[in-house]
Amino acid sequence: MIEEDALKTRLLALTEEHRDLDAAITALSEGGSFDQIQVQRLKKRKLMLKDLISRIESQLLPDIIA
Repeated sequence: MIEEDALKTRLLALTEEHRDLDAAITALSEGGSFDQIQVQRLKKRKLMLKDLISRIESQLLPDIIA
């Protein structure tokens, strides 16, 4: 049960970071002149977070054997 709570806490933190990165990418892109390399790095980090979120969500879901 403690491990599940830790995973849920981690999931919330990663989701928040993913949302913050989305806002940062949007703000940089709308700013007119922006650093394309920095935007690409942020997008790469966002994608990595999405993968981590998916892995944690699959750990939290129970395996159902049909």
